[in-house]
Amino acid sequence: MTARLPLLLLAALLAVPATGKDKKKFTLPEDVLRAQTVRVVIDPQAGEPLDQPNANANARDNVEKALMDWGRFRLVMDGQESDLVIAIRTGNGQSSRPTIKGGPIDQRPGIGQSTDSNIRIGAQQGHPPMADPGPYPQNQGPRISNEIGPSEDMFAVYRGSSADPLDSPPVWRYIKKDCLRPTPQVAAVEEFRKALADAQKPKIPKNP
Repeated sequence: MTARLPLLLLAALLAVPATGKDKKKFTLPEDVLRAQTVRVVIDPQAGEPLDQPNANANARDNVEKALMDWGRFRLVMDGQESDLVIAIRTGNGQSSRPTIKGGPIDQRPGIGQSTDSNIRIGAQQGHPPMADPGPYPQNQGPRISNEIGPSEDMFAVYRGSSADPLDSPPVWRYIKKDCLRPTPQVAAVEEFRKALADAQKPKIPKNP
């Protein structure tokens, strides 16, 4: 995790861009198309805005409920293995903002969620592998930080097979203002749904 920041910058260059202006078609990897389980985490580098201390937690809840309604994946709790990991972080229109980091603000020992057609109840098992602080001791208590990051909401999909999934570039990413809000649908989840559907369409061979 000590090389997390340089890897994030590399990921930003290598990751598949998906924004409101980006209309390029992209075929998702076969292992992503076969994925059955997913867990949603708050990006470990994201802090909570001082004026909205539950912004990321609420966004995670929005994404999880949208995934439940979709029904394509089985959601698992933090600490459990999954085929995919979705990392989210909210933006506030600024590239730099004061935030709260550390402490219990984004931790949850258990969960109870319901939608119009689904109910999900569970308890966290262990600690999310992405929260590993690395070999150097860090201050894990609440603290004020001046966070530098994307000014818009971000939804990034990673393979969940490695010990530290977020240390690899995402296989798909969507960045857009308010894309993690249910207005009325969570736009990032809808765009991921479309990407999967497009990738699974039969390929029509071109005439020679």
